[in-house]
Amino acid sequence: MKFPAAQTILIIIAGLVTIMTWIIPAGSYNSLSYNESADNFVIQSQDSSYQLAASEESLSKLNVNIPIDKFTSGAIYKPISIPNTYERLPSKPQGFMDFISAPIKGIIEAADIIFLVLIIGGMIGIMNTTGAFNAGMAWLSKVLKGKEFLLIIFTSLLISLGGTTFGLAEETLAFYPILIPIFIAAGYDTMVGLASIFLGSAIGVMASTVNPFATIIASDAAGISWTSGLEGRIVLYIVSMTVTILYILWYAKKVKNNPEKSLTDPKATKSLAYIQQATSDKHIALTLRLRIILIVFTACFVVMILGVSQWGWWFVEMTTVFFAGAILIGFIAKMKENDFIESFLQGAADLLGVAFIIGLARGITIIMNDGLISDSILFYASELTTGMNKGVFINTLYFIYQGLTFFIPSSSGMAVLTMPILSPLAENVNIGRELIVNAYQMGNGLFNSVSPTGLVLASLGLVKIGYDKFLKFMVPLYIMLAIVGVIFLTILAF
Repeated sequence: MKFPAAQTILIIIAGLVTIMTWIIPAGSYNSLSYNESADNFVIQSQDSSYQLAASEESLSKLNVNIPIDKFTSGAIYKPISIPNTYERLPSKPQGFMDFISAPIKGIIEAADIIFLVLIIGGMIGIMNTTGAFNAGMAWLSKVLKGKEFLLIIFTSLLISLGGTTFGLAEETLAFYPILIPIFIAAGYDTMVGLASIFLGSAIGVMASTVNPFATIIASDAAGISWTSGLEGRIVLYIVSMTVTILYILWYAKKVKNNPEKSLTDPKATKSLAYIQQATSDKHIALTLRLRIILIVFTACFVVMILGVSQWGWWFVEMTTVFFAGAILIGFIAKMKENDFIESFLQGAADLLGVAFIIGLARGITIIMNDGLISDSILFYASELTTGMNKGVFINTLYFIYQGLTFFIPSSSGMAVLTMPILSPLAENVNIGRELIVNAYQMGNGLFNSVSPTGLVLASLGLVKIGYDKFLKFMVPLYIMLAIVGVIFLTILAF
Protein backbone atom coordinates (compact mmCIF):
# COMPACT_ATOMS: atom_id res chain seq x y z
CA MET A 1 0.00 0.00 0.00
CA LYS A 2 1.25 3.48 -0.87
CA PHE A 3 -0.19 6.95 -1.31
CA PRO A 4 -1.75 7.26 -4.80
CA ALA A 5 -0.16 9.28 -7.59
CA ALA A 6 -1.36 12.80 -8.40
CA GLN A 7 -3.38 11.66 -11.40
CA THR A 8 -5.13 8.98 -9.33
CA ILE A 9 -5.96 11.50 -6.59
CA LEU A 10 -7.61 13.80 -9.11
CA ILE A 11 -9.63 10.96 -10.66
CA ILE A 12 -10.84 9.94 -7.18
CA ILE A 13 -11.84 13.55 -6.43
CA ALA A 14 -13.62 13.77 -9.79
CA GLY A 15 -15.56 10.64 -8.86
CA LEU A 16 -16.56 12.10 -5.48
CA VAL A 17 -17.65 15.39 -7.10
CA THR A 18 -19.70 13.40 -9.60
CA ILE A 19 -21.49 11.72 -6.68
CA MET A 20 -22.04 15.16 -5.09
CA THR A 21 -24.05 16.22 -8.16
CA TRP A 22 -26.58 13.55 -7.12
CA ILE A 23 -26.76 14.89 -3.54
CA ILE A 24 -26.37 18.69 -3.62
CA PRO A 25 -29.46 20.47 -5.01
CA ALA A 26 -28.96 22.07 -8.41
CA GLY A 27 -29.30 25.82 -8.61
CA SER A 28 -28.02 28.93 -10.30
CA TYR A 29 -27.69 32.70 -9.97
CA ASN A 30 -28.48 34.92 -12.93
CA SER A 31 -25.32 36.44 -14.38
CA LEU A 32 -24.55 39.91 -15.71
CA SER A 33 -21.96 40.70 -18.37
CA TYR A 34 -21.08 43.81 -20.33
CA ASN A 35 -21.31 43.72 -24.14
CA GLU A 36 -18.76 46.26 -25.33
CA SER A 37 -19.79 46.24 -29.00
CA ALA A 38 -23.46 47.01 -28.20
CA ASP A 39 -22.68 49.03 -25.04
CA ASN A 40 -25.29 47.20 -22.96
CA PHE A 41 -25.65 44.61 -20.21
CA VAL A 42 -26.62 41.03 -20.96
CA ILE A 43 -28.57 39.25 -18.21
CA GLN A 44 -28.31 35.48 -18.52
CA SER A 45 -30.48 32.99 -16.62
CA GLN A 46 -30.38 29.24 -17.02
CA ASP A 47 -32.87 29.17 -19.91
CA SER A 48 -33.15 32.75 -21.21
CA SER A 49 -31.34 36.07 -21.60
CA TYR A 50 -32.23 39.71 -22.08
CA GLN A 51 -30.48 43.06 -22.40
CA LEU A 52 -30.42 46.22 -20.31
CA ALA A 53 -28.95 49.64 -20.90
CA ALA A 54 -25.42 49.93 -19.54
CA SER A 55 -26.16 52.48 -16.82
CA GLU A 56 -25.94 53.05 -13.07
CA GLU A 57 -29.74 52.85 -12.94
CA SER A 58 -29.71 49.32 -14.38
CA LEU A 59 -27.10 48.23 -11.85
CA SER A 60 -29.13 49.76 -9.02
CA LYS A 61 -32.26 47.85 -10.09
CA LEU A 62 -30.26 44.62 -10.04
CA ASN A 63 -28.81 45.40 -6.56
CA VAL A 64 -25.32 45.30 -8.04
CA ASN A 65 -23.32 47.86 -6.07
CA ILE A 66 -20.52 48.32 -8.62
CA PRO A 67 -19.76 51.55 -10.52
CA ILE A 68 -20.59 51.42 -14.23
CA ASP A 69 -17.03 52.38 -15.20
CA LYS A 70 -15.71 49.10 -13.78
CA PHE A 71 -17.54 47.32 -16.60
CA THR A 72 -16.94 49.81 -19.42
CA SER A 73 -13.21 50.07 -18.64
CA GLY A 74 -12.77 46.30 -18.78
CA ALA A 75 -11.82 46.00 -15.08
CA ILE A 76 -14.61 43.43 -14.74
CA TYR A 77 -14.43 41.28 -17.84
CA LYS A 78 -16.13 38.08 -16.66
CA PRO A 79 -19.86 37.54 -15.98
CA ILE A 80 -20.76 38.26 -12.35
CA SER A 81 -23.47 36.66 -10.23
CA ILE A 82 -26.49 38.90 -9.52
CA PRO A 83 -27.50 39.03 -5.81
CA ASN A 84 -30.86 37.61 -4.72
CA THR A 85 -31.40 35.74 -8.00
CA TYR A 86 -30.54 32.22 -6.85
CA GLU A 87 -33.15 29.67 -7.85
CA ARG A 88 -33.40 25.93 -7.48
CA LEU A 89 -33.28 24.07 -10.76
CA PRO A 90 -34.16 20.55 -11.81
CA SER A 91 -31.41 18.22 -10.69
CA LYS A 92 -28.76 17.49 -13.29
CA PRO A 93 -26.70 14.63 -11.83
CA GLN A 94 -23.63 13.64 -13.78
CA GLY A 95 -23.38 10.04 -14.94
CA PHE A 96 -20.55 7.66 -15.72
CA MET A 97 -20.01 9.05 -19.24
CA ASP A 98 -19.84 12.59 -17.84
CA PHE A 99 -17.25 11.42 -15.33
CA ILE A 100 -15.17 9.69 -18.01
CA SER A 101 -15.34 12.58 -20.49
CA ALA A 102 -14.62 15.34 -17.92
CA PRO A 103 -10.81 14.83 -18.00
CA ILE A 104 -10.87 15.05 -21.81
CA LYS A 105 -12.92 18.24 -21.67
CA GLY A 106 -10.55 19.55 -18.99
CA ILE A 107 -7.49 18.90 -21.14
CA ILE A 108 -9.13 20.69 -24.08
CA GLU A 109 -10.23 23.63 -21.89
CA ALA A 110 -6.79 23.90 -20.26
CA ALA A 111 -4.96 23.66 -23.59
CA ASP A 112 -3.39 27.11 -23.17
CA ILE A 113 -1.52 26.30 -19.97
CA ILE A 114 -0.80 22.72 -21.12
CA PHE A 115 0.94 23.96 -24.26
CA LEU A 116 2.93 26.44 -22.16
CA VAL A 117 4.19 23.56 -20.02
CA LEU A 118 5.03 21.37 -23.04
CA ILE A 119 6.86 24.15 -24.88
CA ILE A 120 8.86 24.95 -21.73
CA GLY A 121 9.69 21.26 -21.49
CA GLY A 122 10.94 21.34 -25.07
CA MET A 123 13.09 24.35 -24.30
CA ILE A 124 14.56 22.58 -21.27
CA GLY A 125 15.39 19.63 -23.52
CA ILE A 126 17.32 21.96 -25.83
CA MET A 127 19.15 23.50 -22.86
CA ASN A 128 20.15 20.06 -21.56
CA THR A 129 21.60 19.09 -24.94
CA THR A 130 23.76 22.24 -25.11
CA GLY A 131 25.33 21.51 -21.70
CA ALA A 132 24.62 25.05 -20.52
CA PHE A 133 22.86 23.86 -17.35
CA ASN A 134 25.78 21.67 -16.32
CA ALA A 135 28.32 24.47 -16.82
CA GLY A 136 26.10 27.00 -15.06
CA MET A 137 25.53 24.74 -12.03
CA ALA A 138 29.28 24.16 -11.62
CA TRP A 139 29.89 27.91 -11.62
CA LEU A 140 26.96 28.68 -9.31
CA SER A 141 27.94 26.06 -6.72
CA LYS A 142 31.25 27.87 -6.26
CA VAL A 143 29.54 31.28 -5.94
CA LEU A 144 27.01 30.06 -3.33
CA LYS A 145 29.44 28.08 -1.21
CA GLY A 146 28.80 29.00 2.44
CA LYS A 147 25.89 31.33 1.54
CA GLU A 148 23.34 28.81 0.29
CA PHE A 149 20.60 30.13 2.60
CA LEU A 150 20.48 33.34 0.54
CA LEU A 151 19.11 31.29 -2.36
CA ILE A 152 16.01 30.45 -0.29
CA ILE A 153 15.45 34.03 0.85
CA PHE A 154 15.92 35.69 -2.55
CA THR A 155 13.93 33.09 -4.50
CA SER A 156 10.98 33.18 -2.09
CA LEU A 157 10.94 36.97 -1.88
CA LEU A 158 11.25 37.64 -5.62
CA ILE A 159 8.55 35.13 -6.57
CA SER A 160 6.27 36.35 -3.75
CA LEU A 161 6.64 39.91 -5.04
CA GLY A 162 5.38 38.65 -8.39
CA GLY A 163 2.47 36.93 -6.61
CA THR A 164 1.43 39.95 -4.56
CA THR A 165 1.72 42.45 -7.45
CA PHE A 166 0.47 40.65 -10.56
CA GLY A 167 -0.66 37.19 -9.45
CA LEU A 168 2.38 35.14 -10.47
CA ALA A 169 1.03 31.57 -10.19
CA GLU A 170 0.76 29.29 -13.25
CA GLU A 171 3.84 31.00 -14.66
CA THR A 172 5.97 29.53 -11.85
CA LEU A 173 5.74 26.12 -13.53
CA ALA A 174 8.41 27.48 -15.86
CA PHE A 175 10.84 28.05 -12.99
CA TYR A 176 11.18 24.51 -11.59
CA PRO A 177 13.47 22.99 -14.24
CA ILE A 178 15.93 25.88 -13.96
CA LEU A 179 15.84 26.57 -10.19
CA ILE A 180 15.53 23.06 -8.69
CA PRO A 181 19.01 21.99 -9.92
CA ILE A 182 20.43 25.10 -8.25
CA PHE A 183 18.91 24.07 -4.91
CA ILE A 184 20.29 20.54 -5.37
CA ALA A 185 23.74 21.96 -6.14
CA ALA A 186 23.47 24.07 -2.95
CA GLY A 187 23.01 20.91 -0.86
CA TYR A 188 19.25 21.07 -0.34
CA ASP A 189 16.52 18.63 -1.36
CA THR A 190 13.76 19.20 -3.90
CA MET A 191 11.26 20.06 -1.13
CA VAL A 192 13.27 23.20 -0.29
CA GLY A 193 13.26 24.26 -3.93
CA LEU A 194 9.57 23.47 -4.33
CA ALA A 195 8.68 25.39 -1.16
CA SER A 196 10.72 28.45 -2.15
CA ILE A 197 9.06 28.62 -5.58
CA PHE A 198 5.53 27.36 -4.96
CA LEU A 199 4.97 28.90 -1.52
CA GLY A 200 6.61 32.15 -2.60
CA SER A 201 3.90 32.42 -5.24
CA ALA A 202 1.03 31.04 -3.13
CA ILE A 203 1.65 33.22 -0.06
CA GLY A 204 2.33 36.25 -2.27
CA VAL A 205 -1.07 35.78 -3.93
CA MET A 206 -2.68 35.14 -0.53
CA ALA A 207 -1.45 38.56 0.63
CA SER A 208 -2.04 40.30 -2.70
CA THR A 209 -1.52 44.05 -2.53
CA VAL A 210 -2.07 45.33 -6.10
CA ASN A 211 -2.71 42.00 -7.88
CA PRO A 212 -5.22 42.75 -10.70
CA PHE A 213 -6.44 39.12 -10.74
CA ALA A 214 -7.32 39.14 -7.04
CA THR A 215 -7.25 42.46 -5.16
CA ILE A 216 -8.39 44.74 -7.94
CA ILE A 217 -11.00 42.53 -9.57
CA ALA A 218 -12.44 41.55 -6.15
CA SER A 219 -12.54 45.17 -4.96
CA ASP A 220 -14.23 46.21 -8.21
CA ALA A 221 -16.80 43.43 -7.85
CA ALA A 222 -17.40 44.52 -4.24
CA GLY A 223 -17.94 48.12 -5.36
CA ILE A 224 -14.97 49.61 -3.47
CA SER A 225 -11.58 51.09 -4.40
CA TRP A 226 -8.74 48.57 -4.50
CA THR A 227 -6.74 50.88 -2.20
CA SER A 228 -9.19 50.22 0.66
CA GLY A 229 -7.40 48.04 3.20
CA LEU A 230 -4.07 48.23 1.32
CA GLU A 231 -2.06 49.08 4.45
CA GLY A 232 -3.35 45.99 6.24
CA ARG A 233 -2.56 43.76 3.26
CA ILE A 234 1.02 45.06 3.19
CA VAL A 235 1.40 44.16 6.88
CA LEU A 236 -0.11 40.73 6.19
CA TYR A 237 2.34 40.18 3.31
CA ILE A 238 5.37 41.04 5.47
CA VAL A 239 4.25 38.86 8.40
CA SER A 240 3.17 35.89 6.26
CA MET A 241 6.34 35.86 4.15
CA THR A 242 8.52 36.18 7.25
CA VAL A 243 6.82 33.14 8.81
CA THR A 244 7.07 31.19 5.54
CA ILE A 245 10.75 31.93 4.87
CA LEU A 246 11.75 31.14 8.47
CA TYR A 247 9.90 27.82 8.22
CA ILE A 248 11.62 26.90 4.95
CA LEU A 249 15.02 27.90 6.39
CA TRP A 250 14.36 25.72 9.45
CA TYR A 251 13.56 22.69 7.30
CA ALA A 252 16.47 23.41 4.92
CA LYS A 253 18.98 23.58 7.78
CA LYS A 254 17.65 20.33 9.22
CA VAL A 255 18.02 18.54 5.88
CA LYS A 256 21.44 20.02 5.15
CA ASN A 257 22.73 18.85 8.54
CA ASN A 258 21.13 15.42 8.23
CA PRO A 259 19.98 14.37 4.71
CA GLU A 260 18.15 11.37 6.21
CA LYS A 261 15.52 13.77 7.61
CA SER A 262 14.51 14.81 4.10
CA LEU A 263 10.88 14.13 3.15
CA THR A 264 11.83 13.50 -0.48
CA ASP A 265 12.88 10.32 -2.28
CA PRO A 266 16.50 10.57 -3.53
CA LYS A 267 15.80 8.03 -6.30
CA ALA A 268 12.89 10.12 -7.60
CA THR A 269 15.08 13.23 -7.53
CA LYS A 270 17.87 11.55 -9.48
CA SER A 271 15.37 10.33 -12.08
CA LEU A 272 14.46 13.90 -13.10
CA ALA A 273 15.99 14.54 -16.52
CA TYR A 274 16.89 18.16 -15.81
CA ILE A 275 18.57 17.13 -12.53
CA GLN A 276 20.62 14.43 -14.26
CA GLN A 277 21.89 16.86 -16.86
CA ALA A 278 22.57 19.81 -14.56
CA THR A 279 24.31 17.80 -11.84
CA SER A 280 26.16 15.25 -13.96
CA ASP A 281 29.84 14.55 -13.26
CA LYS A 282 30.79 15.50 -16.80
CA HIS A 283 32.67 18.78 -16.61
CA ILE A 284 31.70 21.38 -19.19
CA ALA A 285 33.51 24.72 -19.21
CA LEU A 286 31.30 27.82 -19.09
CA THR A 287 32.33 29.17 -22.47
CA LEU A 288 31.20 32.44 -24.03
CA ARG A 289 28.68 30.55 -26.18
CA LEU A 290 27.16 28.83 -23.14
CA ARG A 291 27.04 32.14 -21.26
CA ILE A 292 25.06 33.67 -24.14
CA ILE A 293 22.70 30.67 -24.11
CA LEU A 294 22.09 31.08 -20.37
CA ILE A 295 21.46 34.80 -20.87
CA VAL A 296 18.89 34.08 -23.61
CA PHE A 297 17.26 31.43 -21.41
CA THR A 298 17.00 33.84 -18.45
CA ALA A 299 15.80 36.66 -20.72
CA CYS A 300 12.79 34.53 -21.74
CA PHE A 301 11.57 34.56 -18.12
CA VAL A 302 12.21 38.29 -17.76
CA VAL A 303 10.27 39.02 -20.95
CA MET A 304 7.45 36.72 -19.80
CA ILE A 305 7.14 38.55 -16.45
CA LEU A 306 7.22 41.97 -18.14
CA GLY A 307 4.64 40.86 -20.68
CA VAL A 308 2.19 39.58 -18.06
CA SER A 309 2.64 42.48 -15.64
CA GLN A 310 2.99 45.39 -18.08
CA TRP A 311 1.76 44.51 -21.57
CA GLY A 312 -1.37 42.46 -20.93
CA TRP A 313 0.08 39.17 -22.17
CA TRP A 314 -1.40 35.79 -21.40
CA PHE A 315 -0.69 32.17 -22.33
CA VAL A 316 -0.37 32.52 -26.12
CA GLU A 317 2.22 35.28 -25.82
CA MET A 318 4.07 33.55 -22.96
CA THR A 319 4.26 30.28 -24.89
CA THR A 320 5.48 32.11 -27.98
CA VAL A 321 8.37 33.62 -26.00
CA PHE A 322 9.63 30.19 -24.91
CA PHE A 323 9.14 28.69 -28.36
CA ALA A 324 11.13 31.50 -29.96
CA GLY A 325 13.74 31.20 -27.19
CA ALA A 326 14.20 27.48 -27.89
CA ILE A 327 14.76 28.13 -31.59
CA LEU A 328 17.22 30.97 -30.86
CA ILE A 329 19.17 28.78 -28.42
CA GLY A 330 19.32 26.03 -31.04
CA PHE A 331 20.85 28.47 -33.53
CA ILE A 332 23.37 29.82 -31.02
CA ALA A 333 24.39 26.26 -30.08
CA LYS A 334 24.69 25.33 -33.80
CA MET A 335 22.51 22.27 -33.26
CA LYS A 336 21.67 20.01 -36.18
CA GLU A 337 18.04 19.89 -37.23
CA ASN A 338 17.45 16.28 -36.11
CA ASP A 339 19.21 16.85 -32.78
CA PHE A 340 17.11 19.95 -32.14
CA ILE A 341 13.81 18.18 -32.88
CA GLU A 342 14.68 15.08 -30.85
CA SER A 343 15.85 17.15 -27.86
CA PHE A 344 12.76 19.35 -28.02
CA LEU A 345 10.34 16.41 -28.21
CA GLN A 346 12.11 14.54 -25.40
CA GLY A 347 11.96 17.61 -23.17
CA ALA A 348 8.23 18.04 -23.88
CA ALA A 349 7.63 14.35 -23.20
CA ASP A 350 9.26 14.67 -19.76
CA LEU A 351 6.50 17.13 -18.76
CA LEU A 352 3.58 15.32 -20.39
CA GLY A 353 2.51 13.87 -17.02
CA VAL A 354 2.25 17.38 -15.59
CA ALA A 355 0.11 18.43 -18.55
CA PHE A 356 -2.36 15.62 -17.79
CA ILE A 357 -2.53 16.67 -14.13
CA ILE A 358 -3.56 20.18 -15.19
CA GLY A 359 -6.28 18.81 -17.48
CA LEU A 360 -7.62 16.41 -14.85
CA ALA A 361 -7.90 19.23 -12.30
CA ARG A 362 -9.83 21.37 -14.78
CA GLY A 363 -12.17 18.43 -15.44
CA ILE A 364 -13.37 18.53 -11.81
CA THR A 365 -14.60 22.11 -12.28
CA ILE A 366 -16.40 21.05 -15.46
CA ILE A 367 -18.29 18.32 -13.59
CA MET A 368 -19.42 20.84 -10.98
CA ASN A 369 -20.54 23.41 -13.53
CA ASP A 370 -22.34 20.84 -15.69
CA GLY A 371 -24.01 19.41 -12.58
CA LEU A 372 -25.19 22.91 -11.54
CA ILE A 373 -23.86 22.68 -7.99
CA SER A 374 -21.26 25.51 -7.98
CA ASP A 375 -23.82 28.26 -7.35
CA SER A 376 -25.69 26.08 -4.84
CA ILE A 377 -22.53 25.71 -2.75
CA LEU A 378 -22.08 29.50 -2.86
CA PHE A 379 -25.73 30.11 -1.88
CA TYR A 380 -25.64 27.82 1.16
CA ALA A 381 -22.29 29.30 2.22
CA SER A 382 -23.79 32.81 2.23
CA GLU A 383 -26.80 31.60 4.22
CA LEU A 384 -24.53 30.09 6.87
CA THR A 385 -23.26 33.49 8.07
CA THR A 386 -26.67 35.03 8.80
CA GLY A 387 -27.03 36.52 12.30
CA MET A 388 -23.37 36.33 13.36
CA ASN A 389 -21.45 39.08 15.16
CA LYS A 390 -18.69 40.67 13.13
CA GLY A 391 -15.74 38.82 14.68
CA VAL A 392 -17.31 35.41 14.22
CA PHE A 393 -18.71 36.43 10.83
CA ILE A 394 -15.44 37.48 9.20
CA ASN A 395 -13.52 34.45 10.48
CA THR A 396 -16.31 32.09 9.44
CA LEU A 397 -16.22 33.68 6.00
CA TYR A 398 -12.43 33.20 5.98
CA PHE A 399 -12.84 29.45 6.44
CA ILE A 400 -15.82 29.31 4.06
CA TYR A 401 -13.56 30.77 1.37
CA GLN A 402 -11.04 28.05 2.08
CA GLY A 403 -13.74 25.46 1.51
CA LEU A 404 -15.01 27.17 -1.65
CA THR A 405 -11.46 27.20 -3.03
CA PHE A 406 -11.52 23.42 -3.34
CA PHE A 407 -14.32 23.84 -5.87
CA ILE A 408 -13.23 27.21 -7.38
CA PRO A 409 -9.41 27.42 -7.25
CA SER A 410 -9.16 30.39 -9.65
CA SER A 411 -8.65 33.68 -7.78
CA SER A 412 -10.34 35.76 -10.49
CA GLY A 413 -13.13 33.21 -10.91
CA MET A 414 -13.75 33.19 -7.17
CA ALA A 415 -13.85 37.00 -7.07
CA VAL A 416 -16.45 37.53 -9.78
CA LEU A 417 -18.63 34.65 -8.58
CA THR A 418 -18.68 35.46 -4.87
CA MET A 419 -18.06 39.17 -4.31
CA PRO A 420 -21.45 40.44 -5.63
CA ILE A 421 -23.17 37.87 -3.37
CA LEU A 422 -21.04 38.01 -0.20
CA SER A 423 -19.75 41.61 -0.06
CA PRO A 424 -23.22 43.13 0.75
CA LEU A 425 -23.27 40.98 3.91
CA ALA A 426 -20.64 43.37 5.36
CA GLU A 427 -23.33 46.01 6.00
CA ASN A 428 -25.37 43.50 8.06
CA VAL A 429 -22.57 43.20 10.64
CA ASN A 430 -21.24 46.78 10.38
CA ILE A 431 -17.82 46.12 8.84
CA GLY A 432 -16.17 47.47 5.70
CA ARG A 433 -16.38 45.56 2.44
CA GLU A 434 -12.58 45.58 2.25
CA LEU A 435 -12.63 42.94 5.01
CA ILE A 436 -14.68 40.68 2.74
CA VAL A 437 -12.02 41.16 0.08
CA ASN A 438 -9.31 40.35 2.62
CA ALA A 439 -11.13 37.21 3.81
CA TYR A 440 -11.52 36.10 0.18
CA GLN A 441 -7.85 36.66 -0.67
CA MET A 442 -6.55 34.99 2.45
CA GLY A 443 -8.90 32.02 2.33
CA ASN A 444 -8.45 31.43 -1.39
CA GLY A 445 -4.67 31.92 -1.30
CA LEU A 446 -4.05 29.82 1.81
CA PHE A 447 -6.11 26.83 0.73
CA ASN A 448 -4.60 26.93 -2.75
CA SER A 449 -1.27 26.18 -1.06
CA VAL A 450 -2.55 22.63 -0.37
CA SER A 451 -5.60 22.18 -2.62
CA PRO A 452 -5.33 19.23 -5.03
CA THR A 453 -7.58 21.08 -7.47
CA GLY A 454 -5.09 23.98 -7.74
CA LEU A 455 -1.46 24.05 -8.88
CA VAL A 456 -0.09 21.85 -6.10
CA LEU A 457 -0.20 18.52 -7.89
CA ALA A 458 1.16 19.95 -11.14
CA SER A 459 4.07 21.47 -9.20
CA LEU A 460 4.68 18.23 -7.31
CA GLY A 461 4.68 16.35 -10.60
CA LEU A 462 7.52 18.53 -11.85
CA VAL A 463 9.73 17.60 -8.89
CA LYS A 464 8.40 14.06 -8.27
CA ILE A 465 7.32 14.61 -4.66
CA GLY A 466 4.31 12.70 -3.33
CA TYR A 467 1.29 14.69 -2.18
CA ASP A 468 1.42 12.93 1.20
CA LYS A 469 5.04 14.02 1.71
CA PHE A 470 4.17 17.60 0.80
CA LEU A 471 1.26 17.65 3.25
CA LYS A 472 3.56 16.38 6.00
CA PHE A 473 5.84 19.34 5.26
CA MET A 474 3.04 21.87 4.80
CA VAL A 475 0.54 21.19 7.61
CA PRO A 476 2.51 22.94 10.44
CA LEU A 477 3.06 26.01 8.24
CA TYR A 478 -0.60 25.97 7.14
CA ILE A 479 -1.75 26.04 10.77
CA MET A 480 0.61 28.92 11.60
CA LEU A 481 -0.56 30.96 8.61
CA ALA A 482 -4.22 30.21 9.37
CA ILE A 483 -3.72 31.56 12.89
CA VAL A 484 -2.03 34.67 11.46
CA GLY A 485 -5.10 35.14 9.24
CA VAL A 486 -7.56 34.81 12.13
CA ILE A 487 -5.64 37.35 14.24
CA PHE A 488 -5.34 39.74 11.30
CA LEU A 489 -9.07 39.64 10.40
CA THR A 490 -10.20 39.85 14.04
CA ILE A 491 -8.09 42.96 14.68
CA LEU A 492 -9.40 44.67 11.54
CA ALA A 493 -13.02 43.74 12.32
CA PHE A 494 -12.89 45.56 15.64
